[in-house]
Amino acid sequence: MKEKLLISREDINKKIEELGRRISEDYLGKEPILVCILKGAVYFAIDLTRHLTIPFVIDFMSISKYSGSSSGIVRITKDLDVDIYEKDVIVIEDIVDTGLTLGYLLRNLRARSPSSLKVCTLLDCPSRRIVDIPVEYRGFEIPDVFVVGYGLDYRERYRNLLDIVVLEE
Repeated sequence: MKEKLLISREDINKKIEELGRRISEDYLGKEPILVCILKGAVYFAIDLTRHLTIPFVIDFMSISKYSGSSSGIVRITKDLDVDIYEKDVIVIEDIVDTGLTLGYLLRNLRARSPSSLKVCTLLDCPSRRIVDIPVEYRGFEIPDVFVVGYGLDYRERYRNLLDIVVLEE
């Protein structure tokens, strides 16, 4: 496998600082609950929180797709520990592509009656979108390529790369 640089660590850091500033401005006087989707978004979520100037609560969800399913139906393997009823919630994702899995997750979270529910993603690949997902906070729009690094993996490898790279054979 060959790696081709797509987004440098410097550009990632600048973008995360900008997103942190925007979220801090938008949620001034509030205390949002950040819902980090494991495992890929952990790197992004932790770095993002370092740029927030507002109080927040962070919690984690882990999901897995049913094998062979292209419907976006997932199984929640780790649910939230905090109650999001009438709270401002920001879902932190590593990448939004088809929107199927995230769409399912957002429906699940909406059923818990948060005051607001928004999405923050490091990467957005709208050319793959099947389900319309409103993304309030977007780091980078990327083409339809297979990327790894900065939390994104291929068979649990490459997550620790500081840059985001295209993985090619």
